[in-house]
Amino acid sequence: MSRPIRALRQLVRLTLAQQLVLLALLPAMVATLGTIAVLTRQHLTNVTELMRANAQTVALQVATVAQSQLQHMDRRALQRTAQSGSYQPHVQQVQIWSEDGEIVANSETTDQHRGEGLQVVAPIIGDDGKHTGKVMVEMSLDAVSKAKKAVWINVVLVLGASLVGVGLAGWWAARRISAPVRALGEAVDRLGAGEDAQVKVQGTAEVRRLQDGFNQAARALSESRNQLESRIIHATAELASKNQQLEVASQAKTRLLAAASHDLRQPLHALTLFSDGLANGETDPARLQRIGHIRECVESLDRLFTELLNLSQLDAGVLQPQWADFALDTLFDEISRNFRAVAEQQNLRLVVRKTDAWVRCDYVMLSRILNNLVSNSLRHTTEGGVLVGARRRGKGIRIDVWDTGVGIAAHHQARVFEEFYQVEPHGRQGRDARGMGLGLATVQRLAALLNTRVDLSSRLHKGTCVRVTVRATEPVIGLAPMPMTVPGALLDDLGGLRNIRVLVIDDERTILEGLQVVLTNWGAEVMAAQTRSEALALADAWSRPPDVVVSDLLLQGGDNGLDVLAALERHPNGIGPGTARLLVTGETKPDRLREVASAGVSVLYKPVSPKVLRQAIQAQLAAVREPAL
Repeated sequence: MSRPIRALRQLVRLTLAQQLVLLALLPAMVATLGTIAVLTRQHLTNVTELMRANAQTVALQVATVAQSQLQHMDRRALQRTAQSGSYQPHVQQVQIWSEDGEIVANSETTDQHRGEGLQVVAPIIGDDGKHTGKVMVEMSLDAVSKAKKAVWINVVLVLGASLVGVGLAGWWAARRISAPVRALGEAVDRLGAGEDAQVKVQGTAEVRRLQDGFNQAARALSESRNQLESRIIHATAELASKNQQLEVASQAKTRLLAAASHDLRQPLHALTLFSDGLANGETDPARLQRIGHIRECVESLDRLFTELLNLSQLDAGVLQPQWADFALDTLFDEISRNFRAVAEQQNLRLVVRKTDAWVRCDYVMLSRILNNLVSNSLRHTTEGGVLVGARRRGKGIRIDVWDTGVGIAAHHQARVFEEFYQVEPHGRQGRDARGMGLGLATVQRLAALLNTRVDLSSRLHKGTCVRVTVRATEPVIGLAPMPMTVPGALLDDLGGLRNIRVLVIDDERTILEGLQVVLTNWGAEVMAAQTRSEALALADAWSRPPDVVVSDLLLQGGDNGLDVLAALERHPNGIGPGTARLLVTGETKPDRLREVASAGVSVLYKPVSPKVLRQAIQAQLAAVREPAL
């Protein structure tokens, strides 16, 4: 950066008063210096000319006296004449030269220091008017040097006095101008801080006009701010009231959904158990077909209740990501197993492409996201199929779920992730394909928990593509596959539930009867209780504790399945570490879900299919027996 630019920036940083003083000093200093320079030059020139005139006079005097002496070549007289000339003030040297240039007399001063001199030559003219010689007189310029020093001292004194006077005058004027401006600046700062600000009207006409305009603007701004604050207070109160109403409505919706879900799940769970019991040993094709229809209806209801439960769990905040590194192909294999039969039943193709990518994510949450997306695609696809694939995008892995379904119109795409929002179904499935409009809402919330987002693109009658991006990671050699499952050899050793003692606790008689039918068909020895007292009475009488306790969460009289399990643990003849525990509940209230999540007991949510119940019991038995294997 050049020096002029730096100097200019430094000048801009000066205050107004400093700039005004500087503006007054610079012209005054330039004018003073110019005047002094002209006067000093003239004075020194006059002094020099005066010294030259003195030297000329001395030279003429010496030439007049030496005229006759030089004609007679009287060297002694000439020397005396030269010495008399050197005695004159400021004369340093006097020389008398003959016509041929010979120095016939020379006199120099010895009582003073020889310095710079001014030489003057005067001719010696004889009586006949001819030049007979010349006289050179050298004058000392010490007087001129002294005059210069005196002049510079006077210059400094005059310049200093002038600058001090001009500076004081400029500072007074600057203060008179800058003080009102500074007061205006301070008032602006107060006004910016939200305070009332008024300035005193004083100073010059221009400044007074500026001050008066500022005061008017400050008053208008203050009035506008007061009005705005009043409106904000009113709007805030109105917004708080509406938020409270929305919160009350949301809580009422949650309570309604939870109560309706719990009350409806109980008979649905019993219906699931009884439908499986009816199918056991049945050979009549007509009855098996009717039982199959019942199961389809039960599965449809189960899907709707599962959507409600997933949303309730998210509302309760009981789901937190469990981050782990796993091979994405493991999850893709699970999706293929879960939905291939469903796709074939609908004459659709399900293509899940192999991938070698590894991701860092929550396996269960990502599984639920992809299961919801694939299920939703199959439900709204009438021909063609569904494609699931993954590809790298920067530091992430993008998972695409494509389908050739009915597609989503552009005006619906922004709202399909809202709760209970449904697009009118098309195609052969019609209203049978409709859910509750919670699947994509659940997907969106799970994606938010995973710090990612879901992107959707669709064309009506052409198909839909939903994309989820997760964090990529490097493959981990020797890492256990996800998800952790019960070893197949252990399940084979269990051989169903033969010789397994199961204690079932539920306050619904129909559910108890259904569980007894299903568990007995699997070869288990079943004990049933509706209350805590009945369960403790069974503990008093049994010869050995049960291998598994399957209990409902909410029991009669406000009792709690977790408390009953705790009471059985405290019983002298009760259950111990070798007894597996499993909760089965239809509860969806957020506080209840948080209670279950913090209990550390495995839980199933009604309605539970017999297949899922059997797998859960076997998994719990394997977990308690694993240390002994």
